[in-house]
Amino acid sequence: MEHRDDARPDLAAMRTEYSRAGLDEESAGQDPFALFDEWLAQVVAAGVHEPNAMALATSTADGAPSVRIVLLKSFDASGAVLHTNYASRKGQEVEENPRAAAVLLWHEVQRQVRIEGPVSRLSPEESDAYFLSRPEGGRVSAAASPQSQVVAGREELQRRWDEAAASEAAGQRPDGWGGLRIAVESIEFWQGRENRLHDRIRFRLDDGEWVKERLAP
Repeated sequence: MEHRDDARPDLAAMRTEYSRAGLDEESAGQDPFALFDEWLAQVVAAGVHEPNAMALATSTADGAPSVRIVLLKSFDASGAVLHTNYASRKGQEVEENPRAAAVLLWHEVQRQVRIEGPVSRLSPEESDAYFLSRPEGGRVSAAASPQSQVVAGREELQRRWDEAAASEAAGQRPDGWGGLRIAVESIEFWQGRENRLHDRIRFRLDDGEWVKERLAP
């Protein structure tokens, strides 16, 4: 079949005007975690699908980056928490370079939140508590999957899952699986505005205190 360039979407022509709301320094308040909770509640009320989905960026010791979508499982003053196989690519990269950045995009309400900071593992007790809260199938998959490793095919994954499901250890958290916490050093709240004059309010830690500042769009 002949390739038709004129059938391809014109990415450069794709534009959306943002005009739903604004964000000023006063309404942002002084506590970024309170603002995040407020925004998240509004996003959930708006019916946004998987509002805790976020793009997580990590990098190797020499700075080669990688990014993927993960699920944010808790967020408070102690940091942003996700869970993974520590032998996965992201798990290995945060061992080499224990810093990460993440962004949550809530397109339906024309908002995004960016997070940056150092990464550490959760305690075994915290990881156990979350693991036991997962559905059974998710617990089995965590035990069965050699995450990010090359496998021969879907059949191998199914075999591993079946074996893990039949194991007496199926309900126990694998030693190499657990939580990661991004301790928030910088968090930016982005609100789309008309004519690309978007509102960007960033909070960053300076000597233990939050500094609030507006960034140019």
